[in-house]
Amino acid sequence: MTLNSDPSTPTPVGPDDRRRRFATLTFERDVAAPSSALWQVWTAPAARAIWAAPTPSVTVEFLEADTRVGGREVSLCKVEGEPDIRCENGWLELQPAVCSVNYEVVSSGGVTQSVALVTADISDAGERSRLIVTVQLSSLAGDMEAGYRQGFGAGLDNLTGVAERTMVLQRVIQAPRTIVWSAWMNPETLPQWWGPDGFSCRTTRIDLRTGGEWVFDMIGPDGTVFPNHHLYGEVRPEERIGYMLLWGENGPKHADAWVSFEDQDGATRVTLGMVLSTAAEFREAKAFGAVELGLQTLGKLERFVTSRPSRRPREGRIDGEFPTR
Repeated sequence: MTLNSDPSTPTPVGPDDRRRRFATLTFERDVAAPSSALWQVWTAPAARAIWAAPTPSVTVEFLEADTRVGGREVSLCKVEGEPDIRCENGWLELQPAVCSVNYEVVSSGGVTQSVALVTADISDAGERSRLIVTVQLSSLAGDMEAGYRQGFGAGLDNLTGVAERTMVLQRVIQAPRTIVWSAWMNPETLPQWWGPDGFSCRTTRIDLRTGGEWVFDMIGPDGTVFPNHHLYGEVRPEERIGYMLLWGENGPKHADAWVSFEDQDGATRVTLGMVLSTAAEFREAKAFGAVELGLQTLGKLERFVTSRPSRRPREGRIDGEFPTR
C-alpha cells in the first residue's frame, strides 16, 4: 500500500518521541462486490496496480509482484520533484476471500522510514462484502502516522471503486497446469477455443508475449463481428497473464484483465478477473450476460484441453495468422 508522500525531511526519532513511533490504525470499507471479487482486487498484481496510487499526482511502478505466502511485492512511489519512495511488501498469510497478512517496509534514499504489519479481514454478505484493514505501524524516521492514514485511506477508497466494477470467473479444469497454459498461450490454439459457445475468432495479428498483442474479431452465431485488441503487459509462464482489452484495434480501453493458473490435485484452477473501465460499462456488461458468456469460454477451454492430445507450442512459433474457424 502506498502511503501519502511527504516532501519534508523526516526527523530522527529521539527517546522522548517513543510514544509517537508506534500506532495501530484501522480502516473499514463496505464494498458493493462479493468477497471473491474483493479478494482478487486486494491480492492480484494486475488489480493492485490499478488502485495503488493514492492520488493522480502519484505514479506507482511495480518492480516485483508475487502474491503467495513467502512472496513479495516491490514498488516505487514517484512524485515529480521528490525522491522516490520504495515500498516492499512480503506476504505472510493468505486465506482466500477471508484474510491476508503482510509486512511492509517503506524507505527513501536507502534509509528505512517505517515498518508495518498489515492485516486484512474480509467478510462476505452475498453480493456485498466488508473489508477491515489493521496497520500496526512503527515509524523509524519522524512521525508517519498522518501519512499512513491519508495514504491507506485514499488507496482503500480507490480499491472500493475498482472492486465494484470487477468481474471474477473461476473454473477448475481437469487437466495439468502445463496443458492448460499451453492451450491458452499457443497462438495456434487460443483462437480455436476463445469466446462463448457458438462464437469463432478471426485473427489479424497474434504475439503472446509480454509487450505483445492479439488483434482479432469475435464472430457471433448470427454473424455479428466484435472487433477486439488485447495488449499483454505481463506474461509469467504457467502462473499468470495481465492484459488490457480495447474495443477494436487501438480503440478505446474496455477493461484491465488478468488470468491466474493454480495447481489443484492434478487439475488447474483458472481465475479470470476483469476490471471494467467505468461503472456504466460494468453494469452494461452484466446486463448483457458477460458472466455467463465468460463461463462458457472457460468451459470451451476445458473441453478443448480434455478432448485432444497434449501439445506444447512449437519452438520459435510466436506469431501468425489464422483463418476463421
